[in-house]
Amino acid sequence: MDGLNQASLLTDLEVINKIQEGLAGFDARDKRLLVIIPDSTRTAPIPLLIRALYRAVGHQAKQFDVMIALGTHMAMSDEALDHHLGMTAADRALLHNFRVMNHEWYIPGNLTTIGTVPASEARAITENIITDDIPVVINKQVHEHDHILICGPVFPHESVGFSGGNKYLFPGVAGFDTISTFHWLSAMLTTMAIIGVEDTLVRRLIDKYATYVQTPVTCVSFVVSERGMHAVITGDAVTSQRQAAEISSHIHIAYLDKPVHTVIAHAAERYDDLWTGGKAMFKAEPVVQDGGSLLIHAPHITEVSYTHGKWLDEAGYHVRDYFAKQMDRFAHIPKVALAHSTNVKGAGTYDASTGIELARIQVAISTRIPRERTEHINLGYVDPATVSLEEWELRAKEDDGILFIPHAGEFLYRLRSK
Repeated sequence: MDGLNQASLLTDLEVINKIQEGLAGFDARDKRLLVIIPDSTRTAPIPLLIRALYRAVGHQAKQFDVMIALGTHMAMSDEALDHHLGMTAADRALLHNFRVMNHEWYIPGNLTTIGTVPASEARAITENIITDDIPVVINKQVHEHDHILICGPVFPHESVGFSGGNKYLFPGVAGFDTISTFHWLSAMLTTMAIIGVEDTLVRRLIDKYATYVQTPVTCVSFVVSERGMHAVITGDAVTSQRQAAEISSHIHIAYLDKPVHTVIAHAAERYDDLWTGGKAMFKAEPVVQDGGSLLIHAPHITEVSYTHGKWLDEAGYHVRDYFAKQMDRFAHIPKVALAHSTNVKGAGTYDASTGIELARIQVAISTRIPRERTEHINLGYVDPATVSLEEWELRAKEDDGILFIPHAGEFLYRLRSK
């Protein structure tokens, strides 16, 4: 993995000190702080970071409200929140100003419209892919606080290029339609063209959304891997994210000299449905040769999507043009669901005159989602009981046409430029 050893790891004390230094000029006295953090689908030492933020500025604040940036993910339970934060509700109650909440995107009363991207600007930013006005809808807590602290990791990301920064506002704590719009933009551009690219049309649109947020924002961007913390950068949401993305490009991207015909991607257990487990596909698709195959192995997954499963059961998983050439047929399906579908299915073609769909590679899943349902949604099925990860790991060592990924979902695989 090129670059993995090019950055030394920070100790916990160094992380704490970097956050303290980065926020040294921040006066939190009498301020209501909204601290936006990722949910459990991202690798992040959240207990360490929350304590560091509270120690640096939170103890001075009138309110220290932590919001989980769910996007359209499932809300975290009380038990999950306790584990995520590394402190129980009783522990939090000892702190006079500490509160934690999910971004409840599914409750309209929690949201507010803060502006509209005019159609003319939408066309200019998206190169005519989006041609209508875009209402910018976000959790109303954003404008009910005096300052926003974003604290989140930066990784290669299938829908925007690299995660982090203003992405913790949009889609992190945004309204459903606003989220759907930019996800469909990413689907039209395709994952292969976006992932691991810093300056994308989607990132430009997200940064445009953020200009409508009137509350001041400070961002603590960090780069982390399974090995530990590589970097912590504090600043405005754009600058800190860009700097972290540059570091991430050296930490989280592995290069192969030639394409492979088979990928066995064992999805990390932090992904509890195919909606999130699909990252195992997104991060490996670029190195699979035409006609190759990719298996998402995730025997712990039992659900397609806890929040969008009914839509995906109806629409299935298809290549982009299958939907783009039949938009009237799928007009009632949220575009965020269609975008996810095309991301998992990957690149391909659809001939509307013949009804023939051709995917570039064959994608199968090995989960506890039943065979009948898996095949109904147009994905291949492999019984988890028939998959030996040890055998595949050994085969990959003997055959350079096979790629075995043991903790798939955060490292991006690319072909080395000749």
